[in-house]
Amino acid sequence: MSETSEAPRWEYFVTPLLLHNEAQILNNWGAQGWELVQIIEGPAGGNVAYLKRKA
Repeated sequence: MSETSEAPRWEYFVTPLLLHNEAQILNNWGAQGWELVQIIEGPAGGNVAYLKRKA
């Protein structure tokens, strides 16, 4: 008998990351179950955080 496992489903969130308050912003999202995936420079300057969590 074999078990069939489904691939995990994720939801994603993209948010600007204010330079003066990065840790608090990320901690707030983390408390809601979001995991940081990447931070990149946004097209208009400034940083943008990409987050994910299981759907």
